[in-house]
Amino acid sequence: MPLSLKGTLSFKHLKDENLHHKLCETSCPCAFVARRLSIFVKNQPMKFLAQIIVSALAVIIASMILPGVHVDNALTAIIVAAVLAFLNAIVKPVLVILTIPITIFTMGFFLLVINALIILLAAKIVDGFHVNGFWIALLFSLLLTLVTAVFESFANPKDRNVR
Repeated sequence: MPLSLKGTLSFKHLKDENLHHKLCETSCPCAFVARRLSIFVKNQPMKFLAQIIVSALAVIIASMILPGVHVDNALTAIIVAAVLAFLNAIVKPVLVILTIPITIFTMGFFLLVINALIILLAAKIVDGFHVNGFWIALLFSLLLTLVTAVFESFANPKDRNVR
């Protein structure tokens, strides 16, 4: 008997819990959003909060280095980090899918444009976070990635290869 979601079969009749979750994941119309938001609701809320704090520190340091970026205070930096995490989880994948042809044509460099647009969108959303144009947003996204990578390498020493 082929497995069908139509007719009398319902998720309540499924004995295998993993099969239930697989079917629910693929058949739910909101599966894409649910998978993207799963970083917020996994069993590791402290890890997520630590990543937000690291990102907030990176935002503060990057804003100190770049003259065209201004963050009012530490709370604003935390809000910027949370907004960037949300935008990277929800908006960025949609933009990446919509721009696959131009991304392929530019050999991936268009992803930098998408990163800059995400930064500019965060600047529009968060009061107290200002970015003076596209090129500054592009440099800010590169610098933010670099500073975050450095912080996370210090925070996770077991991930590095020690010889």
